[in-house]
Amino acid sequence: DESSGYESESAGGERAGSAAAGGSRGRQRRARTAFTSEQVCRLEKTFQRQKYLGATERRKLAAALQLSEIQIKTWFQNRRMKLKRQI
Repeated sequence: DESSGYESESAGGERAGSAAAGGSRGRQRRARTAFTSEQVCRLEKTFQRQKYLGATERRKLAAALQLSEIQIKTWFQNRRMKLKRQI
């Protein structure tokens, strides 16, 4: 039961051949992170309290969730964009 926490993922929006298209011309894209439901829940709770994380909070949250700081940073950026679209 792993998900990124975004509805669009379950909508079947996979692109046919997207991995093969960019793979032959240099760097391959990093695989999409599948967040566990516990990770998403903790990220959402943290997001409700504060929309932006400082370096210290990001480091602590990354350690607690066993994710990289970049994954935490990217998740928060994407979540803020999702909130912006909803508003």
